[in-house]
Amino acid sequence: MSTVSREAFEQQDAFGIGAPNDAYTQYFTGQSYLKPLTAPGACPVFLANVTFEPGCRNNWHIHHASRGGGQLLICTAGEGWYQEAGKPAVSLTPGMVITIPAEVKHWHGAKANSWFSHIAVEVPGENTRNEWCEPVSDEAYAALG
Repeated sequence: MSTVSREAFEQQDAFGIGAPNDAYTQYFTGQSYLKPLTAPGACPVFLANVTFEPGCRNNWHIHHASRGGGQLLICTAGEGWYQEAGKPAVSLTPGMVITIPAEVKHWHGAKANSWFSHIAVEVPGENTRNEWCEPVSDEAYAALG
C-alpha cells in the first residue's frame, strides 16, 4: 500500500524506522533510515530494517563473494522498487522476498509516492564485500512511474 505520510507509515512498519542512515548517506539519493535487528557480529546473519522516504533509493551496487554471499530483501511496509542491471524494475510490496545472488549489480528503494521498508539480510559467504557504484539517475527513476 502506497503511503506518503510518515505518521501513517510508522503505524504500518512493525520494526520501526530507526535512526537516519548517516554512515551511508553518500550511497543514497534521499533520506534512508537504519534499525539493526541483530547486533553486527553477534550471530552469523546480520539483519536490519532499512526504511526509505518517498523517492529515496540506494546507488547501484554489487555484493561480492568468492563463495556464498549476496542479500535477501524481505519487504515489510510501503511500496518500492528493485532492479538488476539489464532487467526491468520489479515493484515491491509487503510480503515479497527478493533473493539477490552475489555478483549481481542492482539497486532498491522507495517509489516516488510512498515510504518503503525492507529487512536486509546479508547472506554469509567467503570474502564478502560491497562495491558501491553510480547513483540511479533521476531520469531512469522517473521513468518507472
